[in-house]
Amino acid sequence: MKITDTLDAAILRILQEDGRISTVDLAERLKLSPTATSERLKRLTREGYVIGYRARLDPEKLDLGLLVFIEVLLDKTTAAVFDRFADGVRRVPEILECHMVAGGFDYLLKVRVRDMAAYRRFLGGVMVDLPGVKETRTYAVMEQIKDDAPLPVR
Repeated sequence: MKITDTLDAAILRILQEDGRISTVDLAERLKLSPTATSERLKRLTREGYVIGYRARLDPEKLDLGLLVFIEVLLDKTTAAVFDRFADGVRRVPEILECHMVAGGFDYLLKVRVRDMAAYRRFLGGVMVDLPGVKETRTYAVMEQIKDDAPLPVR
């Protein structure tokens, strides 16, 4: 589904900047009535353009300062192995993101833990127990340059 209405696109851009904006303030920025704005927002949510709202938390304040990316190569690439691996990943809170990728490995994971010692425990106690894992490669993030980019809404 493609956004063709410039007002809908503007609503989505504004919501990505400030998901807590009031309907009245959003309407003011759009130069629409609050009722019309509310109806558009409800429709965008109903149609699946807006999939949720959440607060962004500071990982340092939560003692989760180490961010790592992990390449995962599975022992087999069958539907059953993919399903078991995905089910296992969904149960691990430290795994923030998991993406099946094309290329020299099967999945790319984004993981947050306290520090390198915690990561070592995670690797030896969690990763090795995930179904189908044959091999992993870890990339520790030294500096986060950009992590809050909004989607380009046109």
